[in-house]
Amino acid sequence: MKILFRLFFLFSVVSYSQSKVKDTVTRRAIIGYIQTGNQVNFKPELPPLIPIAGAPKPSFSYLWEMGDGTYSKEAEPKHVYKNKGTYHARLAVTNNYDNGKPPTTRPKKVVVNNISSPANTAIASIADPSGFTLQKNCDPIPEEEMVVILSYQNQENYVSNGKLYLFYNETQFKHNNFELVDFRTHAGEREVKENAFAVANENNDTNRFSVSTENYKPITKYANTTNELDLETTLALAKKEYRQVNILEMDEMNPNEVRNIFYTFKTTPEMLKDTSATVTMRGVFVPNRSYKNHKVKNLEMEIVTSHDPNKMGSNGSFINYRLVRFKRVNFKTRFQNNGEGPARMIRLETDIPDMFDKKTFQIEDMYPKCPICPKDEVPTTSCLDTIIKQKQIFFTFKNIYLPGSNQKNVHEKDSTKGFVKYSMKFNKDFHKVNTRSRTAIIFDKNEPILTNYATTRFQPGISIGAKAGYNYYPSLNNSTSYFAGATISPFKSYRFYWQAELANSLHNYQSGSSTSNEIIQNANGVRQLQRTTTTTETTSLNNEIPVLIRYNINNFIGIGTGVQANINASEKQEQNTKTELYETDKPSFPISSTEQSMSSKQNFSNFKTGLLFDLTIGAARIGPSLGARYVINFKENFNYFQFYGIWKF
Repeated sequence: MKILFRLFFLFSVVSYSQSKVKDTVTRRAIIGYIQTGNQVNFKPELPPLIPIAGAPKPSFSYLWEMGDGTYSKEAEPKHVYKNKGTYHARLAVTNNYDNGKPPTTRPKKVVVNNISSPANTAIASIADPSGFTLQKNCDPIPEEEMVVILSYQNQENYVSNGKLYLFYNETQFKHNNFELVDFRTHAGEREVKENAFAVANENNDTNRFSVSTENYKPITKYANTTNELDLETTLALAKKEYRQVNILEMDEMNPNEVRNIFYTFKTTPEMLKDTSATVTMRGVFVPNRSYKNHKVKNLEMEIVTSHDPNKMGSNGSFINYRLVRFKRVNFKTRFQNNGEGPARMIRLETDIPDMFDKKTFQIEDMYPKCPICPKDEVPTTSCLDTIIKQKQIFFTFKNIYLPGSNQKNVHEKDSTKGFVKYSMKFNKDFHKVNTRSRTAIIFDKNEPILTNYATTRFQPGISIGAKAGYNYYPSLNNSTSYFAGATISPFKSYRFYWQAELANSLHNYQSGSSTSNEIIQNANGVRQLQRTTTTTETTSLNNEIPVLIRYNINNFIGIGTGVQANINASEKQEQNTKTELYETDKPSFPISSTEQSMSSKQNFSNFKTGLLFDLTIGAARIGPSLGARYVINFKENFNYFQFYGIWKF
């Protein structure tokens, strides 16, 4: 009994400890704070970080919502509430270089009953001088939540009533990437539903906006906040590029007042899994609903599988191959100094796929902001040096100061991050193949950190082909067969690709012939030779449906093999019987002749299947070419050669 009791006790302990391990799978961050009147010092209780082997030291980054419309990215912020009331503080924690999931949090109620500390009376401002920004607390990971902050400021000298649009879920992707879970307003903004976007007919008389109606051109990408006039065009473009929109109206916004709106998005399970793809959201801020003047800003985000500040992305994930000659592909390499001290030199060694034309290389943006280094001079001030090699481009930030995230007195993690954004066009002639490249990031003299791969992928596209030719049946008598049809395949595929066809052929052939001789006696008892000849001719309208896999050996020769189904959509058989009488002693000259004919028709008959082997010579990928095909039908006497011309568009 003692042994059984000990075993039972041991089993209970093991079961209890196992259940505790399961409970710790969900990591939680608890909001803690110390309050003195209307001054609150926030301090979170966080779970332990799980280091990734070979990665930099893991860390947390923060987004605090104070519940009154303000926010902070510090680890332990201090906040002074201006007014009495009950506030709900929120915290979104992002785990960088960590093997676990982001900790979940619950809002914390903060009650302010008295005002003991003076509030900050300085006029709040936005880092962007345009007065309109979009920020995110982290890059999107499938099936995780993220927060987007929309900040806007009334830069007019009068009280205004405006409007905000936030567009999301781009139409270029098959599935929705985001689901709007919640949004939080703090200045009386109200959601409105609109089937059509109605706007005013007049422009602001102050004419403070830089774009005039004379030289205005629609802008499809808004990397920086832009001031626009044509609101109808902006909204029409956004509706074309995005599936969903959240619309808010706000009233009584004082001059220089800054407001923030917080959106919680959950990324969908169907979210694009390409970890180098760039997705966007677009904000439109109309400061005054009575006018068309507005501001536009895109929020660019790279899809990731883990929160790694050192990463590379591009907007070339789904490119239309037909339009690549008009396309400039943007690449962006992000980096963060996670050291305990500042970095004075940062080197980025970036792979460049062969299909890009390095002569079209240009830098779009960077941080830290600095000029390009002068050639053939030793720089004495901060600058960015670029060296283009055969397969790489080296970016070197020289004489800079980028703080480390673990450096003393560094509270703003964003100040430890930087990036280089550049663009290139494709070469004039290149194959339709996917590419990938990545960057080695070197901080001062430390070991390089390798980013993820940034990929370039092309949409399959559709190529429609026109095809016509002649079918030769060697085993059939008096056969003639002409056909015309169409093909469908991916546009200008590089090597292997599928192709489906539909062809209609008009086929005429002699399907049967027989002759019989018989000796008969006429009424006078004279013996005669009766010769009966029967011929059958078939005319059919045949439908052919081949499906084959093709391979382009080079730009001029392609081969293929596949299966084919044939059916006669309509078939007519005409049988002709000729009866001739001959004298037995003069069999060469008939003394009489009679003919009889009969015909029959049937539809959708004579179904056949078979294999085919194909060869084309000419413009194998796109354009005109000549082809030959041998079709083996699983039916006797119906094997044939096909000779054709084809033009793929």
